[in-house]
Amino acid sequence: MSGTTIGIVMFSAMLVLMALRVPIAAAMFIPGAIGYWAMTSDLALLNTLKGSAVARLTVYDLSVIPLFLLMGQFATQGGLSRDLFRAAAAFIGHIRGGLGMAAVMAAAAFGAVCGSSVATSATIAQVAYPEMKAHGYAGRLSTGVLATSGSLGILIPPSVPLVVYAILTEQNIAKLFAAAFVPGMIAALGYIVVTAIYCRVRPDLAQPAEPLPWRERWKALAGVWPIATVFVVVFGGIYLGVFTPTEGAAVGALGTFVAGLVKRELTLQGIRNAFLGMAETSAMVFMIFLGADMMNASLALTQMPANLAQWVAGLDIAPLVVVACVLVFYVILGCVMDELSMVLLTIPVLFPAIMGLELWNLDLQEKAIWFGVLVLMVVQIGLIAPPVGLNVYVVNSICKDVPMVETYKGVLPFLLSDVLRVAMLLFVPALSLGAVWWLFD
Repeated sequence: MSGTTIGIVMFSAMLVLMALRVPIAAAMFIPGAIGYWAMTSDLALLNTLKGSAVARLTVYDLSVIPLFLLMGQFATQGGLSRDLFRAAAAFIGHIRGGLGMAAVMAAAAFGAVCGSSVATSATIAQVAYPEMKAHGYAGRLSTGVLATSGSLGILIPPSVPLVVYAILTEQNIAKLFAAAFVPGMIAALGYIVVTAIYCRVRPDLAQPAEPLPWRERWKALAGVWPIATVFVVVFGGIYLGVFTPTEGAAVGALGTFVAGLVKRELTLQGIRNAFLGMAETSAMVFMIFLGADMMNASLALTQMPANLAQWVAGLDIAPLVVVACVLVFYVILGCVMDELSMVLLTIPVLFPAIMGLELWNLDLQEKAIWFGVLVLMVVQIGLIAPPVGLNVYVVNSICKDVPMVETYKGVLPFLLSDVLRVAMLLFVPALSLGAVWWLFD
């Protein structure tokens, strides 16, 4: 059997295992190990297994992942997300759809210290849904907004998938964070606009709340100073070169810990839950890493990445069409895989092919950063699009009185905003690269 045939068989087997609900890490590891054994020998496979885990888990740069996750956990347990929603709702909750817009703003701010879409969705939903329900918001609108806005947890830095992309492609994490910031803000603004239009077209879905006195509004705004301070210190320090992203993540974790203590909402049980949540998510991430490493090592032996890059370079079609097809492929793959698994599995295969294309006269580093932001934007769509939509499942597990089909109906208008944003980033690279040029050139 040829290497290409073995590669196709491995990839097909992986998809079958995923369809059978085998854990993602195992679904990648098992076909990868069998394929590696088929192309080499027993001893070669054992030798690879002996060193792969140590080689992966001792990478210093990967420590940024549990540190950013811990920062998000401390922010959650310390009640910072509740303060963010209250502040936003105090200023715009009295307009039609205002609580939905406030949820988007709170998710964007919380995502700036979290790095996880699932954590952002769950946290903001727990805080915002009872308020939206109490003010007569329809379940379709409420859960649609909450599921969609939760994806800002990975669109606005820090972003765990973006860190993984940086490590896989050997790119500067700080530059990727800078490149993702403006597109993340565009995403948040787009969701606010969609919410406003949604409520204008269907005013029966949302009722405005009573306006608060200005004294209460300023009081609510004052409550967000701890998370604002952490954001400025962490990302200001990273972009100004005061410390590395890993050091910034450690500073952020310490900052959110202290903020939770100062607010007197971070209890001993909350601290325990924060470390436990960080450990569970980190374990899942690193297990996926090991499974993807095994699959990618086998795919490398089949020469599929090199053959794919050579084949793409020889195509007689516009390079942007190739990139657009890759983005569509990610959207389809998002129907069966989570965002981290997609990045780990596909980037080693697709990245060399994209780097071989002439795109907007960008150099290799600019092209890598631009493509990384595009990938982040499209894998985010998989978090809310049917039939999987991990964020939809997370929000529905909290908002149990809303049928799943209603949440998917509520999500659909926001998907139009996502498609428009991806098209803008595809045709206007400056939207993502502008901040990089400004901060680092």
